[in-house]
Amino acid sequence: MSYVPIKRPKFSLLDQLYVVELVKGLAITLKHLVLSLLGKSRGKADFNGKGVGVCMPFPEQRWDDRLPSYYRGAPTLVRGEDGRERCVSCQLCEFICPARAIRVVPGSAEGKQEKAPAAFEIDMLRCIYCGMCQEACPEQAIFLSKEYLITLTDRDQAVRSKEQLYQLGGTRKGLVNKWNQYK
Repeated sequence: MSYVPIKRPKFSLLDQLYVVELVKGLAITLKHLVLSLLGKSRGKADFNGKGVGVCMPFPEQRWDDRLPSYYRGAPTLVRGEDGRERCVSCQLCEFICPARAIRVVPGSAEGKQEKAPAAFEIDMLRCIYCGMCQEACPEQAIFLSKEYLITLTDRDQAVRSKEQLYQLGGTRKGLVNKWNQYK
């Protein structure tokens, strides 16, 4: 096997001290400061802040009205219109989760459904909100909610059980257009 050695460029003294990059960053900061003082900062009208910046006064104002349609929040489980569990414990969400935040224990179900999870847990401290669990679910039982306020006081609250996930997700009504070609 042959290889080609790569010659590294020689840096000048200014490049070695990162002076140029520091001046560029300072220029961007000063530009934002001047625009803020002149009242021309981007997004100022949306937040109605008391100060000169564009920071949102958080407890009084929330992001709820400004969340984009593609926002990925916390994963939840949903029930069907008839109230039955959609999850059939196929464990695809558990296998595809890159953070290993999901744990599914298969169980038996009542009625026409053959299987349902005996236990379904998501560790919210491990979850990276990637949405792969939602994409992998063949029964469309797991969806990402618009929830962004997850306040925990200890680690035990971070693990959401099946009951908590169904309570947060609720029921999904109407036609689910996940794989509908006419949507």
